[in-house]
Order: sequence, then structure tokens, then C-alpha cells
Amino acid sequence: MKLFCSFMILILPFIAAGQTSITLKSAIDTTLKNNFDIQIASSNVKINTINNTAGMAGALPAVNGSLTDNESATTILQKLNSGSEIQSNSATGNTLTSSLTAGVLLFNGFRVYATRERLRDLQKQSELQLNLQIQNSIAAVMAKYYDVVRQQGYLKIMQTSLDVSQKKLEIVSDRKRVGMANDADYLQALIDVNTMSQNLKSQELVVDQTKTQLLLLMSIKNYYPFTVKDSIVVDKSIELNSVLGYLNRNPQYLSSEQQVRINEQVVKEVSTLRSPSLRLNTGLNYNRSQSTAGLTLINQNLGPYAGVTVQVPIYNGNTYKIQKETAVFNVDIAKLQMESLLNSLIAGAVTTFQAYSSSLQQLDSQLNSVQLSAKLINVVLRQFKVNQATILDVKAAQASYETTGYQLVNLNYAAKIAEIELKRLRFQLGN
Repeated sequence: MKLFCSFMILILPFIAAGQTSITLKSAIDTTLKNNFDIQIASSNVKINTINNTAGMAGALPAVNGSLTDNESATTILQKLNSGSEIQSNSATGNTLTSSLTAGVLLFNGFRVYATRERLRDLQKQSELQLNLQIQNSIAAVMAKYYDVVRQQGYLKIMQTSLDVSQKKLEIVSDRKRVGMANDADYLQALIDVNTMSQNLKSQELVVDQTKTQLLLLMSIKNYYPFTVKDSIVVDKSIELNSVLGYLNRNPQYLSSEQQVRINEQVVKEVSTLRSPSLRLNTGLNYNRSQSTAGLTLINQNLGPYAGVTVQVPIYNGNTYKIQKETAVFNVDIAKLQMESLLNSLIAGAVTTFQAYSSSLQQLDSQLNSVQLSAKLINVVLRQFKVNQATILDVKAAQASYETTGYQLVNLNYAAKIAEIELKRLRFQLGN
């Protein structure tokens, strides 16, 4: 008993890990918490928020302090008009210079305002890109989650087909024992069981690999076995007009719109480079020079100063002109990209809705086909048991069930993926 208890204590964590269940909500919550792309986008928002200040735009004063202390040893030879002569071969000297300066920009063609607006637009754009990344990450994890459900659906169909093959083998074995079945039917039934068993094992591998991919999207560092107990339920209430009407508020489109504004502010910034700039300068200077020889042994001065600097650009090889023309082209390019993006979003929404509608229209008839193929298997098995159907009839019924079953799973999955994409375009995921 002690040995048994010790053994159970050792394997209990593994049993618990094997029984871990992941729901769609938990998968989304974990993704929002751990996803690396979301963390990167969030960091970009923080960076642009930090940069969005008057100081980064150049509107605040700049204060600087400096201190210089130089020691020197010089040879001095001085002849004065009075006839006196001063000569020293090792005269030492010290020069100490310090200053405290402050400057503030008074005018530079309103470049400060254009820069500040650009910084604000960059912050807004990064926030939109964060929202876009959140929606993209949720969409990706939802698609992979339902891919796990889809692969498990395949697995159930294969398991059912394997059960039919095993039932077929039992019937053929019973017949063979009483001399009513030939070796060919027995071998064929045995081959069918082995083939379906191999297919089942292969599909189990696909399920496990899809689960691993789901953990990767969730940014889970330690991979572990888990179960997904869910089915694919499609929201059938989505309308195309509601999606198309929202596209101009989609974060991806708004981000491209912000890029146009950013480029327009760059044009304003570059334009101000050709304007005069006015800066107020003030400060406090301290200078002290000391020498052991020469006419001046100590020279010291201390005092404040204030002044205005006016800078007028005259000619620099048309650099500013070229920069402005380039910036204007960048605005035009950003506008074209925005229009192209809207067209792509509209086309994507229409084609996705077409796939969504087509899948929904086929679901009911396909579900009926699956039900009919399941009944067909039961009918053919009963006939096969009383020797009124051949083993080929059973295989044909199995193939029909598998085909219709796979098609139903694929239609459900296709409709769900289309639903996820349409809701992503409407910024509805995770709400």
C-alpha cells in the first residue's frame, strides 16, 4: 500500500497535466497576457507617448554648463618698449573657464508646432497599431483553436470508420469459422482495420501538433498536453453592409490615415527649414588666467550676458527644396496606400462574406448527407451480416460516410474562419 501511494504521488502531477482543459476564453486571455507581438506593440505606444512632449519638439529652453581647467608650462621672452626684458624658461600657468548658458527658441517658422503635431500623430498611430495587433492575435488564436476542434472532428470520423472496419472484421471472422467466408474477404477486412488504425494514429499526431501550434500562438513557454472540449458553432447573423460600413473605422485603415497626417507634418517641418530662426541666449561666464611670469600674472572676469541670435538660410545647394519635394511625394504615396488599403479591405470583406454565405447555405444539406451516410452504414452492415451485401458495399458506405463527414467539418470550419475574419474587420473580436 505504501508503494502504491508513493507511486500515485509521483504520477499525480502528470495526470493533472494530462487533464488540463483549454477553453476559447482562456486561450484568448492567455494570448492577451503573454503574446510577444502585443507586448512589442505596447512598448511602441509607450515609446511614442514618452516622445510626445514639448521638449522633444524643441519648445523648451536648453540649459548647459561647462568647466575647463588647463595647466601649462611655457617659455616666456618679453621685451617692453621701456627697455625692460622678461624671460622665464619654466613659467607655469593655469586657465580656468566655466559657463552656464541657457537658450530658448522664439521662432523658427512654426516648426515646433509641426513637430509636436507629428509626435501626437505618431502616438495615435501606435495606439491604433496596438489595437490592430490585439485583434490580429485574437483572430489567429481563435483560428488555431477551432483548427484543433476541426482536427479532433476528423479524428472522430476516423474512429467511427475504424469501429465499422472492426465490426466488418468480426462478421467476416465469424463467417470464416463456419466456412462461409473466403480468405480474400478476411484478409481485406484485416487490411482495412490496420489501415484505419494507422490513419487514426497519424491523425492523433496532427491533433497534437495543432495543439502545440496553439500553445505557440498563446506564447506558452512550457508545452504541456491539454484537451479541447468544444464544437464549432457559427454566428449566422453577420451582414455584409455592417462590415463594409465599418471599414473606414478599422484600426488598420485609421493607421494608414494617420500616416498621411504624419507625412503632412513632415512637409511642414521641412518647409520651415527655409524660414529665419530667432533664439534668445543668456548665461554666466567665469574666466581666470594665472601665470608665474609675464606682464599679467592674474586675469579674472565674471559676468552675465544676454543676446539674440538670428539665423537666415540663404543657400545650401537646394537641399531644403529637394527635401520638401520628397516629403510631398511621400504624402501622395501615403494617400495612394490608404486608398489601396481600403480597396483591399472592401474586396477582402466581400470575398470573405461570399465564402461565409456559401458555407452556411451548404451546412444544412451537408448535415443531412452525413446523417444519411450514417444510416447507410448501418443498413449495409445489417445486410452484410446476413450475406445480402458484399465487403465492397461496406467499404463504399464507409467511404461515403468519411467523405460527407470531412466535408461537414470543413464547411463548419470555413464558415467559422470567415466569421472570425469578418468580426476582425469590424473590430469585434474579444468584445
